[in-house]
Amino acid sequence: MAKRDYYEILGVNRDVSDADLKKAYRKLAMKFHPDRNPDSKDAEEHFKEVKEAYEVLSEPDKRAAYDRYGHAGVDPSMGAGGGHGFEGFGDAFGDIFGDIFGGGRGGRSNVYRGADLRYNLEITLEEAARGAEKTIRIPTQERCDSCGGSGAKPGTQAKPCPTCGGAGQVRIQQGFFSIQQTCPKCHGSGSYIPDPCSTCHGAGRVKKQKTLEVKIPAGIDEGMRLRHGGHGEPGINGGPSGDLYVEIHIKPHAVFQREGDDLHCEMPIDFATAALGGDIEIPTLDGMARIKVPAETQTGKVFRLRGKGIRNVRSHMQGDLMCHVLVETPVKLTDRQRELLEEFQRIGAENADRQNPKAKSWMDKVKDFFQ
Repeated sequence: MAKRDYYEILGVNRDVSDADLKKAYRKLAMKFHPDRNPDSKDAEEHFKEVKEAYEVLSEPDKRAAYDRYGHAGVDPSMGAGGGHGFEGFGDAFGDIFGDIFGGGRGGRSNVYRGADLRYNLEITLEEAARGAEKTIRIPTQERCDSCGGSGAKPGTQAKPCPTCGGAGQVRIQQGFFSIQQTCPKCHGSGSYIPDPCSTCHGAGRVKKQKTLEVKIPAGIDEGMRLRHGGHGEPGINGGPSGDLYVEIHIKPHAVFQREGDDLHCEMPIDFATAALGGDIEIPTLDGMARIKVPAETQTGKVFRLRGKGIRNVRSHMQGDLMCHVLVETPVKLTDRQRELLEEFQRIGAENADRQNPKAKSWMDKVKDFFQ
């Protein structure tokens, strides 16, 4: 099978510069590298093809021979092309490994952003509805005062790593491959501390407790987070501090259940009030409110009190309060109460179909079921 043109494989013109040639190779090699396409035979073949094309075109003598004679000019079996000129290819291939595995030229930066912190804050429903201010104490790591954050014993300082010369990485030559790896001695920092600080043991940071005032906006809901920029872990070697995220958790309430911006509560009423109607008081977050219960109210009836819920934290629209009626059956009856109820039952039996429509409807369905 005839080989494809090397310039076509790399997607460049024949007058391409060395820099653009290398750029095209790096792009394609990263795209088809087997480590990025572990299960693709097609990608593996493309990678070999790209590798072979760049191996030839990156070396001036081989490129000149290829331009003049084509594939025959660089075929080792025909004595052309020679065995030299791999340095440029190996150097670029080493850079590809660096890009794929997180390295790259010049060593890794040893300046890092501090880690983010999360603090779980539990508040009451009233605090969530009205807003509040809380004082919290968070564990954190701060710069060591003894060594000023250097990690070195006072009066001493860190020294450049003798293994990598301060670069943080070492380059290993394996044949014509040049592979860049993290320095095994300094672990990428580029320096080492011969005399660590006795306070922080060379870390440059110490554990402390930090006090912070947290302002909770009205309407905040379960699971919402408040971000406090720069209050996370301090950065390393001058890097910026991380952020603190305060995650809100709302304690269960004895009366209300929250659903979005609405509140729900259950209101027991006696069966006389349910049958005859009347005024009752129900609780809200702002105090007691009175509602009128119409006669013949059934269990499950919901009364909506508009604007008595929770104000939305973003839109500031006020939610509602849903009052669910529960008709309560009396217990521990007196003799007189029992006597009256028995009389009520006898009278009610005469008009059961009219006064108990739900019971009649249910019994009709039962009869239909057994027919």
